[in-house]
Amino acid sequence: MIKLAAFLGNPGAKYKCHRHNAGRMLAQALPFYPSLSWEKKFKGLYSSYEGNHFIMPETYMNKSGESVHAVSSFFKIDVKEIIVIHDELELPLGTLSLKFAGGLGGHNGLRSMKESFGNADFWRIRIGIGRPDARLPGEGGPPGSGEGIIGWVLSDFYNNEQETLIPTLDAGANLLLQVFSCDDLETLLKEWAKKKINIPAKETENECK
Repeated sequence: MIKLAAFLGNPGAKYKCHRHNAGRMLAQALPFYPSLSWEKKFKGLYSSYEGNHFIMPETYMNKSGESVHAVSSFFKIDVKEIIVIHDELELPLGTLSLKFAGGLGGHNGLRSMKESFGNADFWRIRIGIGRPDARLPGEGGPPGSGEGIIGWVLSDFYNNEQETLIPTLDAGANLLLQVFSCDDLETLLKEWAKKKINIPAKETENECK
C-alpha cells in the first residue's frame, strides 16, 4: 500500500509553470490541497493527510531523491510504498501512465531516486508533456542529439495546452486518490497504462495560464 507521494519539480516562482513541474502541479489538483499545511522539512515541503505523507523536494530536480529518502527514513516507509509523480517526455500531453519500477528514461529526478534508494523499485504516475517541435526523439537539435529537450522541459506550457493540461491533472489527482485507497495496485496497471484523458476542461482557469 502506498504511504508516500513525491511530487517532483523545481522550487521557486520562475519554475512554477514549467513542464518539468507537472508533478508539483498535480498536487494542486488534489481536492483537499487547500486544507494541507506544508512545512519546510526533509529538504522539501512536507505535509500529511489522513495518514498519507506528501513531499515536494526543494533540492532541485537532480537531487530529488535526497528529500524523498529523508521522509521515508524518518517514517520507515519502504521504497515500494512510495509513488513518484513526474513529467514524462515519452508520453504526449493529455496522457497519464501508472507504472512500477522500470527504466529512468533520462529523467534526472528518477535518476536521483535510484541513487538515493539503491534501486528504482518505486511506483510512478507519469504525466505526458510530449517532446519539442514534432514531439519525436531528436527534434529540436541535430539528429539523435536530444538538443532542445532542456529548453522544452524548462519552459511554460503554452496557453493553448491548458485545456488539455487541466483535466489531465484533475484525472491524475483522482488516480492518486485511487492509489492511496487500493491494496492491490496491480489491478490499476492495465487501466492506467498510457491512458489518454478525454475530459472537458473546467471553466475555471489554471493559475499558470
